Amino acid sequence: MSQGLVLDIQPNTVWHVEEACRQAWPAAVEQVADGWLLRRSGGGIRRTNSANPLAGERHCNAALIDRIETFYRDFRQVPVFRLTDFTREISAELDRRGYTTQANTLTLLALLAARPPLYSEGTVVTTEPTENWFDLRDRLAKDPLIFRDMVAAIGMPKAFASLRAGGRTASIAYGVLCHGMLVVESVATHPDHRGKGLARRTVGALMNWARDAGADKACLQVVADNHPALAVYRALGFNTELYSYHYRFAPDAA
Repeated sequence: MSQGLVLDIQPNTVWHVEEACRQAWPAAVEQVADGWLLRRSGGGIRRTNSANPLAGERHCNAALIDRIETFYRDFRQVPVFRLTDFTREISAELDRRGYTTQANTLTLLALLAARPPLYSEGTVVTTEPTENWFDLRDRLAKDPLIFRDMVAAIGMPKAFASLRAGGRTASIAYGVLCHGMLVVESVATHPDHRGKGLARRTVGALMNWARDAGADKACLQVVADNHPALAVYRALGFNTELYSYHYRFAPDAA
């Protein structure tokens, strides 16, 4: 499950990371069904519009899938399941129903406590996002209004990093502290400024902030074939692959 640097990973670490990542990206509606968390926010953000496995006993039968499909279809949404590589018990039934697979994603961990401060020159870290921060995110990602509501709903310590270049905000990211870990989210750089090390400085600033706040680890999730992003994160010390996940979409997905 892991590569490169070996961390002291306890058996429940994966579930702590799962919970931390959910807390760092809350959904507007969350409902528990037989060991699964049904998340819904509307729009096209997959993480907050999918059924997610919870720790402990989970039902993985046809009746459960029927119930989850009904939940999403009642909101006129296509049913989506988010499955980790250690919770795939339901895969065979989804295959039988014609569900497709998308977006294999890696969950990476890094140590914070034992490393020197990371280079973050020019990066500004604030406790709330500025309009310039939102403006760049709105240009580069989907569902800006839903995203703003999601950010406002985060109930844990959080920080927003931004870096200017060429007279404008050129790189952003945010981080949330949970379970003594930093969760890094929404890393984005304007296309005109990619490949210049800005994202590395922006994420590095969040890692410095989290370490100063007492966090000893950092985690993030990145699409497995996003090789430029992976290179940035490896350079920052995210060298442990804790687990992966992917989405299963009902066959009527557009």
